Amino acid sequence: MILVVGEMTARPETFEELKRLSLEHVHRSRGEPGCLYHSVQVSCEDPLKLVFVERWADSASLKAHFLLPITAEIVRAGRKLAASAPPIAIYDTTAVSRDEILAS
Repeated sequence: MILVVGEMTARPETFEELKRLSLEHVHRSRGEPGCLYHSVQVSCEDPLKLVFVERWADSASLKAHFLLPITAEIVRAGRKLAASAPPIAIYDTTAVSRDEILAS
């Protein structure tokens, strides 16, 4: 499973537009092949920061997502609305249960 964690901090005057675009992107992405989870939340510590969490079945699914023209459009629009370059982290993970962690 591939885990993606990203964030974008808006400027005060761009927050609502960035949130609207982010929600559209999340809702569209959920229907893509290999998308297991895709969400956006507003940070409790910074009300201008949107935090994205995504889970993809495999790297091929995520690559297909990144190569979609609409995804590139959202990234470009987000960069224009963000206060700074948005960080993104991508992890290749293995799911484990809480019980497995506690038993080790």
